[in-house]
Amino acid sequence: MKTVIVCVSVSHGNTRRVADAMAGVLGAEVVTPEEVDVGELAAADLVGFGSGVFLGRLHPRLTELVTTLPAGRGRAFVFATSGLPELPPAPFTRPLVRRLEARGLRVEGSFSCRAFDTWAPFRLVGGINKRRPDAGDLGAARAFAERLRDGRGPAS
Repeated sequence: MKTVIVCVSVSHGNTRRVADAMAGVLGAEVVTPEEVDVGELAAADLVGFGSGVFLGRLHPRLTELVTTLPAGRGRAFVFATSGLPELPPAPFTRPLVRRLEARGLRVEGSFSCRAFDTWAPFRLVGGINKRRPDAGDLGAARAFAERLRDGRGPAS
C-alpha cells in the first residue's frame, strides 16, 4: 500500500513525531506541503494530512495545499497536535476533512493529541504539556495507523 503523509510541524517538532509514528506503521514517506508531488498524492492508496493547531486551525500551508489538489478519488486521514484540548462540537480537523471530501477523497478518520505548546500566554510559564506527545500519545497514533492500514476504520 503506497502511503504519503503531508505534515507541517513548525514549533517544537510535535506533529512530526506523531507523523513519524504513523509512518512507521504505514510504511509511509513524510513530506512537507512544499516537498509534495501532487502526482504522487494522486497515485497513493492513502494520504495523511497533519499539522499543529494555530489559533484553533490547522496550519495554512496545509489547507492551501488541499485547496489546490485536483478532484479525484482515494483514501485520506487527518491528524493534529495542540496545546489545548479539542472541543467536541468543533474538532480542529473538521474544516480540513470537509475540504478533502469536497475534493473527492474518502476521509477514513482523524486523530489528535495534546502537545508541548509555548504560544504567547503559555510562554510566561515555560509552556504547557511539556512532555507531550508522550509514549501514550505516540502509541495511540500508531494504533490509529494500524486501524487505517488494516481497513478497520477509526476507533469508536
